Amino acid sequence: MSQVEDNKATVGRWFTEFWGDNYNPAVVDDLAAPDMVLHYSLHDPRNGREDIKAFMADFRAAFPDLSFAGAADLIAEGDYVVGRWIGGGTHTGSAFYDFLAGSLPAATGKKMRFTGTTVLRLQNGKIVEEIGLDDGVTALQQLGLLKAV
Repeated sequence: MSQVEDNKATVGRWFTEFWGDNYNPAVVDDLAAPDMVLHYSLHDPRNGREDIKAFMADFRAAFPDLSFAGAADLIAEGDYVVGRWIGGGTHTGSAFYDFLAGSLPAATGKKMRFTGTTVLRLQNGKIVEEIGLDDGVTALQQLGLLKAV
């Protein structure tokens, strides 16, 4: 396979095992560079494998059914892979303090479902950066953290 195809396969596995239904924490050690940066508009940036694992553990503790899936084929060129996705979950778990716009007390029962586009950069077969642009306004409105005017 070419580097582009290898990168797409790596990102496909990342989307399935990190963001998908069946979270596998070991995928972070397998696919992420030690100093990987994860950045989405709803959250503070996360740096390094342990910080990224802690983020996902907290996110899934608050939203036990959290799941994201691809909404289109991956696009790749050189070290970059771009993916469109849709996903969300129901806040039936612990309190969640990671949204930049505010926090949720435990088990609000509120659902979020939103879309986004993510750009991932790889080096030597490892993900070094994941930057996402998401429809955070929709998610925050659904969770009651942002009011429409």
